[in-house]
Amino acid sequence: MNREQHPPIDDAQRRRVLATLGAAGLCALTPWQRALAQKGAWPDRPISYVVPFPPGGLTDVAARQVGKALNDAESWNIVIENRPGGSANIGAAHVSHAAPDGYTWLAITLSHAANATLFAGKAGYDLTRDLVPLAGLASSPIMVVVNAKSPIKTMADLARAAAAKPLAAGSSGNGTPPHLTLALYQKLTGVQLMHVPYKGGAPSLTDLIGGHLDVVFSNYPESLAHVKNGSLRALAITTRARSADLPDVPTVAQAGLPDLIVENFTGVMAPANTPPELVQRIGDAIVKQVSQPAMKQALTQLGFVPQPRGPAEFGSYLRTEVDRWAKIIRDANIQIA
Repeated sequence: MNREQHPPIDDAQRRRVLATLGAAGLCALTPWQRALAQKGAWPDRPISYVVPFPPGGLTDVAARQVGKALNDAESWNIVIENRPGGSANIGAAHVSHAAPDGYTWLAITLSHAANATLFAGKAGYDLTRDLVPLAGLASSPIMVVVNAKSPIKTMADLARAAAAKPLAAGSSGNGTPPHLTLALYQKLTGVQLMHVPYKGGAPSLTDLIGGHLDVVFSNYPESLAHVKNGSLRALAITTRARSADLPDVPTVAQAGLPDLIVENFTGVMAPANTPPELVQRIGDAIVKQVSQPAMKQALTQLGFVPQPRGPAEFGSYLRTEVDRWAKIIRDANIQIA
């Protein structure tokens, strides 16, 4: 049987054929896969992990822990970039306008879930529209504390004392998780306290120790050392289980307030329209590292409860928190001046 004869294919023709086949193959890939094929493996440059708070705070420290773990395990070059200000909105707005290519991440907290209502239309971004969840990391509770010399020893004592005379309740500032917890407490109990907002938790605790406040709703890690050294007394903690560091402090449920559970969570988001395959890859890598025993121990020592959540689970949790705090903020008429 005769075979049809073809002239030899030279190098230039071979390159053209391969290019045509390659283009056809690329068309069958997702946009992210095409980008990888055309530009090389992701990531091929540093990743900016934006923390919208000053250096040294809890969110910043947690982000640096996770960034280092990913640098070591995945060989990703993650650079922490602090962009504080605007009630954590400046950094968030910056990330929301970044390219959706996986190279810009945002550290978020309960503050951002509350800001969706507190700064509706004024934040420079929309949390659920302009950002996509990558992973949840952990949470820290709120602790209700009084001066160690105070006659108030329980949450029931606090309610009775507030009914007898006006009490001053400090927090780390308007719209912060401690303030939101105070507002929720007042809504649940009908107890009225005079809110005194501070620029941060530390000065409110200083005034409580100095006798200038009656009670403070505090971020747990900020007041933990003061409770352990005996200068403050903890009335309750907003977790479902008691703290191993303070086993004698009841949970809010044990104190008769089961609906006062508050988790000041921290997680990671990226610009909307980041390719789903890349979102899942990053989220899986973060969850893997946060699930490691050494990372769990490090976060626990910082005062966090490790809560590794992937993109879908963290997204569902975040939407629930946004809705929950929107109702609390509106019912309590909390406003940012």
